[in-house]
Amino acid sequence: MALGLRLDLRQSQSLVLTPQLQQAIRLLQLSNQDLIGTLRTETEENPFLEIAETAAVAKATPTPVPEPAAQAPIRPERDTAGDWDQPRPPRAHDQQLHGPRRDPDASGQGSFEARLSEAPSLREELRRQIGMLTADPALRQLALDLCDWMDDEGYLREPDALIAERTNATVERVAAARALLQRCEPTGIGARDLAECLALQLAERDRLDPAMRRLLDNLPLLARADWPALQRLCGVDREDLEEMVGELKALDPRPGHAFASEPQVTLLPDVVVYRAGRDVWRIELNPEALPRLVVHGDYHAELSRSGLDLRQREFVNERYQNATWLARALDQRSRTILKVSRAIFARQRAFLDDGPRALRPLVLRDIATATGLHESTVSRATSQKYVATPHGTFPLKYFFSTAIASNDGGAEHSAEAIRLQIKRLIQDEDPQAVLSDDQIVGRLEGLGIAIARRTVAKYRESLGIASSTQRRRSKALGR
Repeated sequence: MALGLRLDLRQSQSLVLTPQLQQAIRLLQLSNQDLIGTLRTETEENPFLEIAETAAVAKATPTPVPEPAAQAPIRPERDTAGDWDQPRPPRAHDQQLHGPRRDPDASGQGSFEARLSEAPSLREELRRQIGMLTADPALRQLALDLCDWMDDEGYLREPDALIAERTNATVERVAAARALLQRCEPTGIGARDLAECLALQLAERDRLDPAMRRLLDNLPLLARADWPALQRLCGVDREDLEEMVGELKALDPRPGHAFASEPQVTLLPDVVVYRAGRDVWRIELNPEALPRLVVHGDYHAELSRSGLDLRQREFVNERYQNATWLARALDQRSRTILKVSRAIFARQRAFLDDGPRALRPLVLRDIATATGLHESTVSRATSQKYVATPHGTFPLKYFFSTAIASNDGGAEHSAEAIRLQIKRLIQDEDPQAVLSDDQIVGRLEGLGIAIARRTVAKYRESLGIASSTQRRRSKALGR
């Protein structure tokens, strides 16, 4: 057979991820906070982009809610995502701006968050108190230095000898500085361990008697609820011991937590679900959580009419095209999240009516089939996204759970609903008859749920619930 070169033409299909497509995929999986950060970076680099505060948009352009009669009910027996109202017209971008832009804080009052006073931190409060407790500048400075050694719970766990070595001070001076620090509020600050922290608080209440000191010296026995040993060591009867334990429970084992080290972050849901009438539920995007991106088309038109050379004109056109494409990608992100959310609640209608105990098994494949999207797209659309419902605010991932077979041939059970059932059984258990994992398996079988003991243990641990032995000790202490 002769060998030779030949030129052939073949046709094939392939998927190419363009930079724009890669950016759209990245925007879809971002949380609202990360998305706003990304958009702010884009606005700094693109003169045709501006991001407006969503709260101001909500105040300036309120959207009326249609009458409930215009809504189609959700029917669990079929997919009704297509029967619901179409989403509001997107406000992801404006092509033209008319009139001057208003400053949302033009009234001079500013936003509510800006008017909030920031609470002092633990170390700031301690520095203020230390300055009033001593006139010795060297001792005051050493006590101020000790504030930086404390952890967020208010403990100064390092021994005095180590601190003295690191600060070039004597052990006696470090002990005096620690004593000065322990005179500050909240009481218990500067303690080496839990026993000393509780002792400082009891001393302030004039309750640090010898019996209480012996109880503090034997906290491991208290954790094991070894009542006979504690009665013998403290020299008290059971009634007095229970009263002493009650006093300990009234104390604060983490005095530093009274001062938040970081500001609390308010969670804004991406999607809102509410009842709009009998058997009618509305599912909408939360306008306050969606950043509004403005594209300055008038600015681009003005620059296009000016005398720009070829290189400048190419730069302007490229930036404007990137701006408009980013606005469309943001609009598509919103539509995808809404589409996926509607498909989820079309299958979780029972949750809206009866709460988490009525959750049905649901996997990504079910939503992908209903929406015509790829499973990876559904996963990105639900990642770090939250929905506000009449039963609370949940991650969208919360509504996906595997199926647990029924032992009576009935409908399958959601794993999340079973977790909730286990939690309810443990909450309602008799303190004198704490349920073991095997007994929980028996209770669930009585409810028609077939589940293994190791699965019960896994679900219990995921809920942060201790074992039956630990719960029995806790209930013996009255916790």
